Amino acid sequence: MAHAHNQHSPGTETGTDFVGEEFWDSRYRESERIWSGDANAVLAREAAPLAPGRALDLGCGEGGDAVWLARQGWYVTGTDISGVALERAAVHAAEAGVADRTAWERHDLAESFPSGEYDLVSACFLHTFGEFPRERILRRAAAAVAPGGILLVVGHAGWASWQEDRPEVDFPTPDEVLAQLELEAGAWEVLLAEEHVRVQNQPDGRPGTRTDNALKVRRLP
Repeated sequence: MAHAHNQHSPGTETGTDFVGEEFWDSRYRESERIWSGDANAVLAREAAPLAPGRALDLGCGEGGDAVWLARQGWYVTGTDISGVALERAAVHAAEAGVADRTAWERHDLAESFPSGEYDLVSACFLHTFGEFPRERILRRAAAAVAPGGILLVVGHAGWASWQEDRPEVDFPTPDEVLAQLELEAGAWEVLLAEEHVRVQNQPDGRPGTRTDNALKVRRLP
């Protein structure tokens, strides 16, 4: 679980079940850095106008989004299934001078979830193979949003241009994600529900394309 730029993207290791701390720790140990360290473009765009408060980054990976938010003045809790990723995220935060604005918690979100309420909850690219209760996790994410706060869900809308489709992986649309959240009627407003195409390098370095989507909802005060 994690982000674009820091994302655990299905299809990278075809045939592997993307579940378990051991798998992800091993994946991160394959190189000194897996992701770019930059924030997801959609997160940066959608969070930039918001007044900083408390943020929760689900599937934070090596901390690119969390560190970016902390630099904007947020107090951020980042969570990931991989302890290796979290160690790197803490180093990234210290190097960026925002260690005092970041906290890191290891959670298998299928089993446990951070406590508290947050002004922003970000769930970027929570896709995986195998048994993974994504809908239930996103409902818990919505429940963690404070009155007046934002839930931002960013995901893939399908396979990248260089990947073979695999029907066992579900890529819900923004409207489907909204329905899965089961939000209380009259208690939320939809601020964004869109698909967008971006350029992403293939494993061989050549440019390819991938379609992503985003849902941004606000809990009414």
